[in-house]
Amino acid sequence: MDIPENVQEQLNQFQQVQQQAQSIAIQKQNLTLQLNESKKALDELSKTDDDAEVYKTAGPLLIKTTKAESEADLKDKIEMYEIRQKTIDKQEKRITSKLEELQASLQTAMNQMQ
Repeated sequence: MDIPENVQEQLNQFQQVQQQAQSIAIQKQNLTLQLNESKKALDELSKTDDDAEVYKTAGPLLIKTTKAESEADLKDKIEMYEIRQKTIDKQEKRITSKLEELQASLQTAMNQMQ
């Protein structure tokens, strides 16, 4: 049985949206790791003395900095990651909704073919 052209197009679109969903899931996972890592670093930094020597990485280098500067940098990163996380959550909801629509449409088309 040949698949009608419009159903084939819907299948292709469904596959593309599935790939987008997978990409978003990977981005979300990576972002969660970065966010958790930054929060842990900030937590560890809060346990150190104010006059302790603090270093930050810059590529393959370690650069001496102050505790206050490092805390500010980490707080900025955490804020940026949290904003990005909200954006990714919205994208994920949109993509999930689109997948559900396409799936229902495909199901209807397949039932009509039988």
